[in-house]
Amino acid sequence: MDLTARAAKLDAEDPLAHLRAEFDLPPGTVYLDGNSLGAPLRRVADQMQRVVREQWGGRLIRSWSEGWWEAPRRVGERIAPLLGAAPGQVVVADSTSVNLFKALVAAVRLAPGRREIVVDAATFPTDGYIATSVAELTGRVLRTADADELPAVLGDGTAVVLLNHVDYRTGRLHDMAALTARVHAAGARVVWDLCHSVGVLPLALDALGVDLAVGCTYKFLNGGPGAPAFLYVRRDLQEAFDQPLSGWGGHREPFAMAPDYVPAEGIERGRCGTPDILSLLALESALEVWDGVALADVRAKGLSLTDFFVECVTELLPPGAVEVLTPRDERRGHQVSLRHPDAEAVMTELIAREVIGDFRSPDVLRFGFAPLYVTHADALHAARTLTDVLEA
Repeated sequence: MDLTARAAKLDAEDPLAHLRAEFDLPPGTVYLDGNSLGAPLRRVADQMQRVVREQWGGRLIRSWSEGWWEAPRRVGERIAPLLGAAPGQVVVADSTSVNLFKALVAAVRLAPGRREIVVDAATFPTDGYIATSVAELTGRVLRTADADELPAVLGDGTAVVLLNHVDYRTGRLHDMAALTARVHAAGARVVWDLCHSVGVLPLALDALGVDLAVGCTYKFLNGGPGAPAFLYVRRDLQEAFDQPLSGWGGHREPFAMAPDYVPAEGIERGRCGTPDILSLLALESALEVWDGVALADVRAKGLSLTDFFVECVTELLPPGAVEVLTPRDERRGHQVSLRHPDAEAVMTELIAREVIGDFRSPDVLRFGFAPLYVTHADALHAARTLTDVLEA
């Protein structure tokens, strides 16, 4: 069967195919950058008009007591099933960087006698920046290590380990179960960055005993540019969760305007300032698309899309034209990274031809495959366009 027929067959058998119509995608565009910014859902635009006209416009400040104030917790409960988390452990507020700062400082405070913060050497840059700040502010030592080298660096001095579930450059998926167990065996806490895995594959934070986790909502959750991030704090750690940003949003009685700070009960103490209501409600609307979606189907399609794309690239391009950086087995997220010496120029031309991926310096082409709206036909078209660009 040729590639065109195979793509058609795979798309015809896709249990998620009906969801593509939920997204507002430009005709003729193949969008493979959902790992940076997810595509908009049609329902969100209508919902935002209602929010602005009816809630903000019609009800004005009364809307704070008619659902706005509870939105960070309410939207967190919508995300919790995607994380494998029971209710009461996820709140949506602030950005990934801010939540990471909260989580790392809180983890350090849970281990007062331990001096080291260990960070995945291949971490997303902002994670490294935040970890450096936390180390400087708390008087800890920052240590970097490859995830594969963790057993050699963990010890009695390790307070917390920060890991990215999916490597943002290569798409490699780390073994959350094994690494969490190793960190705990050393008596340390683990913080997982789930930006590139939430909405990609089934997660099991509760079952694996993960301590803390953060993640953004504007990639595979399609919350929109700048959508607020989520923070997960395991239930048994919440009473001792001493985060450093003691803003009024995390106060036990936020509207009492008391002079002294008293943290809220449970996950609410993860909040800080005034919630981003418009972004929160846009995200809440976007998350409705996940109702009734089986994450096992999402994962299966993501693996199928990435497998098929690599197959197309391998068949259509001459040997050695690109190097596939992403693992070929299931130890990957839903992206394919290719190395080419002129990657930036190649991606610029692909985008000009309406195949939208992205470029990472110095030589990496990234293609993200969001299973809710990307098809196998899209993958084939992208591979053919890449072939045309490289031949030109």
